[in-house]
Amino acid sequence: MTRAEIVRLARCVVRRPRWQLVVAVLLSAWTLAWVLGQLAERPLTPLGVLAWTGIPLDSASLWARERVEILAWFATIGGLSWAATTERGQLPALAGWFAVLVAGEAAGYQHAVQRAMLSMVVFLVILAAVSLTGRRAFVVDRVAVIPKDVLRAGITAAVLTAVVPLIAPGLALTRLIRPYVTKPPRPLRRVDAPLLRETG
Repeated sequence: MTRAEIVRLARCVVRRPRWQLVVAVLLSAWTLAWVLGQLAERPLTPLGVLAWTGIPLDSASLWARERVEILAWFATIGGLSWAATTERGQLPALAGWFAVLVAGEAAGYQHAVQRAMLSMVVFLVILAAVSLTGRRAFVVDRVAVIPKDVLRAGITAAVLTAVVPLIAPGLALTRLIRPYVTKPPRPLRRVDAPLLRETG
């Protein structure tokens, strides 16, 4: 996959239904704040990020920490959701990040993110191993798993998942600098002249 294709995938994250874009922006801001919150002296939890809302979330956080063994599995679910992300189906990336947030509240940032990434990588490695048996298959009358397609789908899923935390700041930066950017003129569309009927 070329650099241009990766850039194109990164741009396509905003080409989605409006309601889905709103959800993506909210989840992006929440996730990015949680990631940056790990740099603090006392790392923030996902619910700790939402403390500014004034909603009492201490009891919910305590409930999550008491169920680490169960909620930690949400990281595995999140990783598999990331692996299911496609260019036309980007909701799994959002669902995956939400699952990681749930797991992160119980098990912590490092455990949740690493487990999710490991789940995604293991799934892709298994598919890659299976695809080796079908590398010379002709896709005519049956479904086949082909190494090149597995690699492309895996990179697509990884890129679309990785840019989720950057959606909110990306859109904010774009909106901020839009008035100061000069765009080149659009090329004129070629309009074919209408055919004239010959009159005798």
